[in-house]
Amino acid sequence: MNIILIGYRGTGKSTIARIISQKLNRKLHVLDALISYSAGMSIQKIVAKWGWARFREMETFQIKHVANKAENAIIDCGGGVVLNPDNIICLKQTGKIILLTAPLEVILKRIRPDSNRPSLKDGVSFEDEQKLVLEERGPLYQKAADLVFETTSGSPEEKANQIIQTVTENGWLNNA
Repeated sequence: MNIILIGYRGTGKSTIARIISQKLNRKLHVLDALISYSAGMSIQKIVAKWGWARFREMETFQIKHVANKAENAIIDCGGGVVLNPDNIICLKQTGKIILLTAPLEVILKRIRPDSNRPSLKDGVSFEDEQKLVLEERGPLYQKAADLVFETTSGSPEEKANQIIQTVTENGWLNNA
């Protein structure tokens, strides 16, 4: 069974996924990295060249590809994976989805404007963009999640250990 991490930018998905992967000695699939590799360019360049719609198509393709081949892996999803319900259906067929959350103020501190992160909404301030997108995606994240972990307190290592303990207690690692 795969362990799949979802959540908004800055909630710690990539860091915690890497730690869980190492601790459990499981393959890590980073969807954004797979998309960049397959396109031969950064996410920022993909979005600039083809737009978010094309990026989302590439994301869905990679999810289907990873879901079909990954067994007992850790899957680190981009923040917008929940925008296509088919992505969630596909992922849930192969594993359990863990949502990582943090309050907006914490997210803003973690992700300050970064040229490597393309804007999700035009014509609004950085702070307003994060607030609007988080409000839109929040219900989708909650609906998709099998478990939720808040990442404000504790180190990424501590959160990874909590997640491993919980998925072990739930019997989700038994078929590893």
